[in-house]
Amino acid sequence: MSEAVANTNKAPKKSWFKGLKSEFAKIIWEDKKTVTKQTIAVVSISIVLGLVIAILDMGLQYGLEFIINL
Repeated sequence: MSEAVANTNKAPKKSWFKGLKSEFAKIIWEDKKTVTKQTIAVVSISIVLGLVIAILDMGLQYGLEFIINL
């Protein structure tokens, strides 16, 4: 009885890996130029947004300190 259970457990795993392999075959990978451009865009925007947030934070901090010290 345990052999029958063991055999039924192997079949879904095998079909799952076959499905995984077929899905990986469907992936369309971008070329190096596109990936480089998109990476540069993401890093640049992240840096700019980080600077904007830092400047706003410092401005609000100085503004609140000024108001508190009045």
